[in-house]
Amino acid sequence: MHDQRSQEAVAFVMAVGRALHLYGAPTTRIEQAMELIAERLGLQIHVFAAPTQLQAAFGQLGDQHTQLLRLQPGSPELGKRARVDTLVQDFLTGQVALTEAQRTLDEIMRARAPYRPWVEVACFGLASAAAARFFDGALVDVLASLVAGLLVGSLDQWARTHAWLGRLFEPITALLVSAYAVLCAHFVAYSGDTVQVYTVTLAGLIVLLPGLTLTTATTELAARHLIAGTARFMGALLTFMSLGFGAALGAQLVRVLPPIATVDGSQLPDWTLYLALLLAPLAFTVLLRARRADAGWIVLAGAVAFAGSRFGTLVLGPELGAFLGALVLGTGSRVLARTRGVSAAVTLVPGILLLVPGSVGFASIQSLMSHDVVSGVETAFRMFLTAIALAGGLLVANTMVGTTLPVPRGSRASPKPDAPH
Repeated sequence: MHDQRSQEAVAFVMAVGRALHLYGAPTTRIEQAMELIAERLGLQIHVFAAPTQLQAAFGQLGDQHTQLLRLQPGSPELGKRARVDTLVQDFLTGQVALTEAQRTLDEIMRARAPYRPWVEVACFGLASAAAARFFDGALVDVLASLVAGLLVGSLDQWARTHAWLGRLFEPITALLVSAYAVLCAHFVAYSGDTVQVYTVTLAGLIVLLPGLTLTTATTELAARHLIAGTARFMGALLTFMSLGFGAALGAQLVRVLPPIATVDGSQLPDWTLYLALLLAPLAFTVLLRARRADAGWIVLAGAVAFAGSRFGTLVLGPELGAFLGALVLGTGSRVLARTRGVSAAVTLVPGILLLVPGSVGFASIQSLMSHDVVSGVETAFRMFLTAIALAGGLLVANTMVGTTLPVPRGSRASPKPDAPH
């Protein structure tokens, strides 16, 4: 009985860590949740989490047994992550027993995606169109970016069932989007208008840019989680290079096409910026697979992050302005999480996506591949400075509000640990 109960407890601790990893939680959150659950169960634990590995040693020193999971890097699924965070908190406060908690966790992991594939593809297009407006693109750029996003979304769905495309997804997608932008520019030029190739390429790839990964890596490094932060940082750098290489290869199509005359496109009215600020968070709600009930809060978080960043830019400059945006967003997300009893990630992750330096990193790689070393290094420094500013804002927000898991309203006091016996 003792062995069976202990095995169930250990299995639940590892299952929670695996679920949080799968749904995109940072390593610091994974380790914190696993340690709290182990303490609740009366287990001694030493946890080591990394982007591709989860390892935990149970027992006293000299008499430990180790559990090891080899994992692929997770991706944010905010709906399921919020449910896992709620389950963890309910277990810690004694509202659910071990057996029921394990059954609930299994149900969460077996649950189907909340949105149909065609809806996700459409939201790729909306996100790209909104990004083109953020980059001051003209109407023709926004429409071209919409189609580019639909192309990326379709390839993303195809890659989920074709392993070979999944391994080469970034460079192939960047090549196709870049080539499409060049062809679109030449086709539209005959109508007297001009498509900005760089704007359409960047907007089409905006969902794939690893700015969020870079910001998470910087936060982990700042928290002295050196191995996880370094691994995630190098993964982001490799993704930047893959996208940059594919885009540069696709842009070579311009050499075999006749030159075109360029004219300045008409600037869109200001109200379209607010429309983009509404559509982008709604698209992220679907792409991050958040719950429909959280869509309004996600839109509000995006507006707060955008406004905070714009105000910070006026006060501190374009790079350090991200610090104020992250500080306001992080503080608001954690206060909202405490009052609603949900995971702060529900509003924090989509809001951060409006601030991350992904476009700056892509521009740096493009400059380096064009042999413009000085501009590339300067742009890379701006990217790192922005990532550090974002990480600093989030860390200050964590310190001000606290980093513990949210306590649901109406939860009762925690009873004695449900330890294996």
